[in-house]
Amino acid sequence: MGLRIAIFDDNKNIRESIVLLLKMEQELEVVGSFSHVLDCIDEIKDCRPDVVLMDIEMPGMTGIEAVKLIKKEFPHIQILMQTVFEDDDRVFDSICAGASGYILKNFLNTRLVDSIRELQFGGSPMSPSIARKILTRMQQIPEHVKPEEAPDYQLTKREKEVLACMVNGLSYKMIADQLNISYETVRSHIKKIYEKLHVASLTEMVAKAIQQRIV
Repeated sequence: MGLRIAIFDDNKNIRESIVLLLKMEQELEVVGSFSHVLDCIDEIKDCRPDVVLMDIEMPGMTGIEAVKLIKKEFPHIQILMQTVFEDDDRVFDSICAGASGYILKNFLNTRLVDSIRELQFGGSPMSPSIARKILTRMQQIPEHVKPEEAPDYQLTKREKEVLACMVNGLSYKMIADQLNISYETVRSHIKKIYEKLHVASLTEMVAKAIQQRIV
């Protein structure tokens, strides 16, 4: 059974382009395509997606407001935000609302399928430029843990290298290229890092790494 995808975007051309792109992937199934989010709860009940692709700017109700409603009713659904904005506040509002990842619209053709797969396996895909903006803001958070007080999370040398790459905003593919390892190996390391740090998202993982100076 394929991963079920619902698309919310007021731009018909973008919706149709995404449908065509995802139809090329056997394991992905588009189960809904919608031009607004005013009826998103009923529509999601009907089409039962695993992943929602959500535009931030939507008519009548923003994508960010829709994410809050969706996560309240369907906490298991993963939501990937589509945005043309590199705006810190919009990104943070989306994170707080419960979004699982981000992709800039000009990367849809090259990154969308990989981003959906990252969501499927517990990752939090972000375009490097957006990730860097989030990390910059995180670095401004007051530190509450001195380096010598940080717990020993028993990370291996390689896991620390992978974590350092994540802190620097690299994507899974970029990490694989930089460390000369496979994409699947990167994903395996990140899964172990999540478990050892007791975190559930990339944002939480990176925040802990920065605040406790783990890398």
